[in-house]
Amino acid sequence: MNRLTKEQRTKIIAALVEGNSLGATARMCDVVFNTVLKLLPEIGRACIEYQGKALRNLTCKRIQCDEIWTFCYAKEKNVPEDKKGQFGYGDIWTWVAIDADTKLVPSFMVGTRGSQTAKAFMDDLASRLANRVQLTTDGHRVYLNAVECAFGSDIDYAMLVKLYGNDAEAETRYSPAECIGCREIGISGHPDPKHISTSYVERQNLTMRMSMRRFTRLTNGFSKKVENHIYHVALHYMHYDFCRIHKTLRVTPAMEAGISDHVWTVEEITTLLDKSGTIAA
Repeated sequence: MNRLTKEQRTKIIAALVEGNSLGATARMCDVVFNTVLKLLPEIGRACIEYQGKALRNLTCKRIQCDEIWTFCYAKEKNVPEDKKGQFGYGDIWTWVAIDADTKLVPSFMVGTRGSQTAKAFMDDLASRLANRVQLTTDGHRVYLNAVECAFGSDIDYAMLVKLYGNDAEAETRYSPAECIGCREIGISGHPDPKHISTSYVERQNLTMRMSMRRFTRLTNGFSKKVENHIYHVALHYMHYDFCRIHKTLRVTPAMEAGISDHVWTVEEITTLLDKSGTIAA
């Protein structure tokens, strides 16, 4: 990877953030597969480091959270006996928070769908916020304790519980059953009923599946190693927050949130490889 020019690195990263697989990226950029495989962890770690420092003291007002499923190595039913129960083999979940106003993603986490990951996710989100927010999640019960531990009473929190019909055929088509209604449940504080919604974060789920080959269903592009999965998610959100102009806002989420004063290029993401923990938004 050290023999790659800056232009080659930029070209590889640009291909990855546009939804191409590692193999397709290697062919498009005329490099061997292992070159792309070695670059991804390097740029992923750099993106995690940058976002960990830049996304702090955020003045968000309304946050929506959700979790999206995929699998790593093999589907849960096909995981070998000696690897069953080990994280990184079978089902994995990516937890995402989005600011409903700026569309910034201040926090994400890859893990299981259990209480331990939920708590770590909420702790991370709380550490990035500068003020009280209104939070909306779905009805996943592990949020209850996680939100209380992370925010205490300093939050306006509500759950939006969707009620589905019993349509087994729809489930087999990778489509949810028909939604027959929603219940808004206030959990703590005084959440504004007009803003109890998970629409933006659910739309973000589609963006993830369109922008990362690892999330595309019914293909062999799924992640084989969970570490590379995490690095690719970090790269995706670096590009989403800082480079990708939101069609409604006409600026990037980072610009709308006041974190950056310009639209980043993919080349600027590439320069994170050469920085030693410095921030220059």
